[in-house]
Parts: sequence; structure tokens; C-alpha cells
Amino acid sequence: MIEHIGNQYVVARPVYSANAFGEEHKKKQRHHKTFLDHLKVCCSCSTQKAKRIALSLLPIASWLPAYRIKEWLLSDIVSGISTGLVCVLQGLAYALLVNIPPSYGLYAAFFPIIIYFFLGTSRHISVGPFPVLSVMVGATVMRLIPTANPGAMDSSNSSMSNDSSLNDHKVMVAATVTVLSGIIQLLMGVLQIGFMVIYLSESLISGFTTAAALHVLVSQLKFILQLTVPSHTDPFSLFKVLNSIFTQIEKTNIADLVTSLIILLILFVVKEINQCYKAKLPVPIPIELIMTVIATGVSYGFDFKNRFNVAVVGKMQSGFQPPITPDLEIIEGTIGDSFSIAIVGFMVAFSVASVYSLKHDYPIDGNQELIALGLGNIFTGTFKGFASSTALSRSAIQESTGGKTQVAGILSAVIVLVVIEAMGYLLEPLQKSVLAALALGNLKGMLMQFTEIRRLWRKDKYDCLIWIMTFIFVTVLGLALGLAASVAFQLLTIVFRTQFPKCSTLANVGRSNIYKNKKDYSDIHELEGVKIFRCPSPIYFANINFFKQKLIDAVGFSPLRILRKRNKAVKKIRKLQKQGLLQVTPKGFLCTVDGLKDSDEELDNNQIEELNQPVNTADLPFQIDWNANLPLNIAVPKIELHSLILDFSAVSFLDVSSMRGLKTILQEFIRIKVDVYIVGADDDFIEKLIRCEFFDDEVKDSIFFLTIHDAVLHILMKKDYSTSKFNFKSGLGVKFAFTINTNGGLHNWECKVPVETQF
Repeated sequence: MIEHIGNQYVVARPVYSANAFGEEHKKKQRHHKTFLDHLKVCCSCSTQKAKRIALSLLPIASWLPAYRIKEWLLSDIVSGISTGLVCVLQGLAYALLVNIPPSYGLYAAFFPIIIYFFLGTSRHISVGPFPVLSVMVGATVMRLIPTANPGAMDSSNSSMSNDSSLNDHKVMVAATVTVLSGIIQLLMGVLQIGFMVIYLSESLISGFTTAAALHVLVSQLKFILQLTVPSHTDPFSLFKVLNSIFTQIEKTNIADLVTSLIILLILFVVKEINQCYKAKLPVPIPIELIMTVIATGVSYGFDFKNRFNVAVVGKMQSGFQPPITPDLEIIEGTIGDSFSIAIVGFMVAFSVASVYSLKHDYPIDGNQELIALGLGNIFTGTFKGFASSTALSRSAIQESTGGKTQVAGILSAVIVLVVIEAMGYLLEPLQKSVLAALALGNLKGMLMQFTEIRRLWRKDKYDCLIWIMTFIFVTVLGLALGLAASVAFQLLTIVFRTQFPKCSTLANVGRSNIYKNKKDYSDIHELEGVKIFRCPSPIYFANINFFKQKLIDAVGFSPLRILRKRNKAVKKIRKLQKQGLLQVTPKGFLCTVDGLKDSDEELDNNQIEELNQPVNTADLPFQIDWNANLPLNIAVPKIELHSLILDFSAVSFLDVSSMRGLKTILQEFIRIKVDVYIVGADDDFIEKLIRCEFFDDEVKDSIFFLTIHDAVLHILMKKDYSTSKFNFKSGLGVKFAFTINTNGGLHNWECKVPVETQF
């Protein structure tokens, strides 16, 4: 029964152990599905299930019929045009990161959009080239070029020295890696393992993208300065590239440098204006397009290529390239790289899609996203493009300019198609340094994530550590190895958190049924002879010893040591009694011999095992009070503890190895006459102990109680304190006397007159 008076409530119920509660409230019999049951459901077929699967595999069939033409079409047209122009420029710019001719970036900006329009579940992301993936593909390209087999490309050694043949080889490597990463994503989607992204935390993603932005920045310096920098893909490659740049800094092309700095300055200023006045501007100012048009016109009008020897985009092939077959030799050497690219691409796309799905309240399917991205990469690689995901800035433009559905995406693909087929030649005079500057202009958001460190430090030091170590790993080891090391480190922190949990000793707060860490509150009250110990994590093989040590620290003694001391004492008492050297008086024991020495000789295993057994005093004509004075030279530490409560409300599981360790701990306390109670344990937890035959004559299933307060009240009634006063130890150094009323199941504490403090 529960009654409330104002903001207070009174609960009237019996003191419940787990067994008593189970007897009074019978659990329903439930059928837990087995693997075969799930397999039958998975293999069953019906009309509704077939329709649901078809709609899930082809999401366009669910949202396109509900498209609101009058309300959404105009917004999607504006958004599609704006996003398409950015797609063109980013495709050209990010192709430089892959170390292939810029024109191939247009294919990477076109095919993923077409596939995602039919198969994707997000309505707002813009798929296509992403700088981090472009750098990862570019690193793989430069790693394989020196060791690739020219014969596989049907080219001779002399033709490999030709720029055209070398570019073809680079394109083949990039396309093969893209197809392989797409196949990996497709398989992951079909096998329904999109949940893997949950192992990539927000801190890891933030640290990774920030370090990747640093790689992008360094990789673009050679285009901004127009320097010939050898490629490096091994660990410390970032620093080797910087060393190469600084050793030939005097060869910088001033025209490219000045142009890049001007472009960057204007980009940053206008982007800040867009951000500050986004509520007032109907659409963001398309500064990338404006600067591209101006830079192309100036470069063509003043003939920068011949006058200042700047590097330009050059020949732009119109139309599409014929499809190719991936090179098997390249596949053998790029499986690891392709897997990293597949994971990172999905990670970024799903993260951005999740943000917009929450903002606009519609569901997304991670497995379907994998299928859409995978097929998009397969088509893109087949037509000589490179790996795609979603660019944060491009998706933001599509959403902020009013895009409602992927109709905006398909319209942006139309813009890219127009450039591929008819307008590509207009961009031939454009400087590569301008494209590099445009790529760097989109990195501000990722580089500004350095500010995450302070926020994470305030929230969670482990998350902050993950961010820092991820940034260091990716910066030093490179993108692929750095990502693998970061994931391993993140999993290690999870193990560390559970292996070394913050255990605490609880005490009553405010003389109520609330128990908190006694170090955190001043008005605490502890029942004499009772310890309440809380473990806030699972208990398993790696932390059972830590749990035991923390428990020993909390109670102030080792139960095993006390047990062995008592067994040794019983053996000595038994020996003295047989020799007639020990007498029992009303005041205690009386030893009639002096100089009895405690043996410190080393014990064998059999003797140690004997000392670990329960204390047996059945053959003695008296009972031993271990807290009284014992015969001379028989030293056994005295303990005041008579009851130990273990709060397992936060213990989610217990493995078999730790189960044996826990039982040993409980036995040690029980054998020295300390009652042990476990509270808050889940029913599944108890059922697992029963299945594993955890309980016996010593450790019984009656030790489980629903709450800490139930266990405390049980202890008080068991010690027969219900008819007399009992003492609480106050954290303020004052002892209070209380009584406990048991009127019809309602148990409450009533404060009585405080008694004198004792020490």
C-alpha cells in the first residue's frame, strides 16, 4: 500500500527477500525464443512480409508516392541546383586528394547520387566525394603505384613513364579500391551487421575527422605551393610530407600561393557571413561557385598557365568513360585499406543521416544505408570514380536551402551531368591551387573540433582521452592504421572502466530508506556491525580480484586471514585442553602455562586447505567468543562486523570464472559468522546462479533481497532489535538511538533521545 501526503509518501509492505517476494507474487511463465524460433520467423514468408522487405530494399517506393509536389518541389529545385554546383566543385577538388585527374571527380559526384536516390533512407544527406575518404583512397593509390605490375595494365615500361599511362594506372587503383569497399559495404548490409557502427563513439569519430582534416590540409599544400612532393603512406607520413615541403619551400610558385590565400580569405569571410545571417538569407551565398567563375575567368584572361607557369585542371574529357573490370592483383593488396574505407564511409554517412533524421523526425535504416552506399561505390568504381560518402558542408547546403527529399539530390546529379557532358571544357583554365583552396575552405568545421577537448574533459575524462589518442594515432600512424588503433584503444578503455570500477561504501542518508556513498554526504548514519558495499559494473574474470580487494578495503580486514587465525586458535585451544593446561572460568579462559609460542612454520597445502574450512568447535565443552579475551599468545583479530550487504543493482552479468570467485568470497565471510546479503540483483542474474549450481548448505538462495532497506530491516529483526534500541553511527560523530515498528508490515524508523557518544 502506498499513501502520499503532499510531497511525501508512506509505503506499507512486508520486508521482502527475493524468495519471499517470489512466493507472494508468482511470475508468469514465458517462452523464451530459441535460435530455431528466430530462424523460423526469419525463413517464414507471407504477403505482408514480402511487401515489407520490398519497401525496405527500395525506400523510394514508400516516400515518392507521398511526395507533396506543390509544397516541396520548388524547395527541392532550389536546393538541388545549389547543391549540384557545390558537387561539381568538390568533385574536382577532392580528385586532387586521390592523386588522379580532376575530371574523374565528376563521376564520383554523379553515380552515388543516382543509386542513393532509389535505395537510400535519408532524405537530406548529399552523397558523393568526402575529403577524408579521398585522402584514404589517395594514400592507397600512392602506396601501390611504385610496386604495381605494369603488365596488368597492358603497358610497357616506357609507357609507364608517360603521364597519361600513369594517370590511367592511378585511376585503375582508385576504381578497384572503390569497388572492393562497395562490395564490403554491400555484404555488411545484406548480412545485417550495420550495428557495427555503434563501436565507433562520438569522441572517436570527432577525433578521427579532425586528424583526417589535418591530413587533407597537408596533402593540399603541394598544390597551393606547386611543389613536387614524393608520396608517403607509412607511419609518420604526415611529418615526412611536411619535411619534403619545407626543404624545397624556396621553389614555391608565388602566383599559386597568392591566389590560394586570396581564395581562402574570401571563403572564410563569406562563410562566416552565411553562418551569422543564415536566418535572414533565403539561401547561403554560393561563394565557391562565385570564386570558381572569377578564378577561371582571370586565369584564362591573363593566361596564368604560360605567364606564371601555374598548374591548371587541363583537358576535361566530355561524356562518360567505358566501364572497367577491377584488377585482381590490386584487390589482393588493398583488402585492409578497402575495409577501412568502407567502415569510415558508412560511419560518416550514418552519423550525418542520424542528425537529420532526428531533426526532421523520420526513421533511417543502417543496414539499408550500407546497401545503398555499397552499390553506389560499386557503380562509381566501375565507371572510374572513387569512394564516396557524404560531405558535411554539402549536406548542410542541401538541407539549409530547403531540400525536403532526395529529389533535390537527383536534381544536383543533373547539374553534374550537364557539366560532364557539355560544360567541362569551361573549367580547363582553372588553377589546381584554387581547387585546393576550395577543399581547405570546407575543413574549418572539422578542424574547429579541437574545441571538443574542453567540453569532453568536463563531461567525461575517458571520452576526452579517446579523442586525444584517436587524434594522435591517426596523425602519426595514418588514416587506416590510426583508425584500427583508435578502435582498439576505445575498447580497451571500456575494459578498463569495468576492470577497475568505482566501488563505494553506502550509508543511510537523512534517516530514510535512501543509501548513498558515505563520502559524499555529511548527514549519514551507519548501523553498527553492518557494511553496505556497492559494485557499479559487471563482475567477470578480469575484475573479480579487484572486486575482492575493494571489498576487503571496505570492511577493513581479510575474511580468509581471520578464518585461518580462528582455525589455528581452535587447534591450539584443543591441544591445551587435552594437556590440561587450559581452564574455563566465568571470566573467560585461563591458561596455566607461560611462554606458549605461536608457530610461524610454513604450512603445506593440506594444512592450508584445512585452515580454510569452517571453524569447528563442536568437540569443545564451551563456545568461543572471538571478540573476548583469548588465552595468552593466541592472537585473533577482533571484528565488529556481523552483516555485509552487497548492492548488485548495477551488476549486469557474472561469468563462470567470477562466479567461483564470488562464492569463495561469500564462503569466507559466512565461515567467520558474517551474514552476507545481496540486494538489487536481477532475476536473470539469480536464475543463472541456480543453473550453475551456485548455492549449497553454506551459500543459500535466501541471501537475496529486493532493496538495501529490506536487507537492513531484516538484519535488525534478525538481531532482535525490534523491541530494543539500536545504535546508528552518525557521520557527525554522534550516536542516535532508534526503534523499529512492525505494525502490519509498515516499517519506519522513529528517532529517539540521542545517547552519549562512545569511542
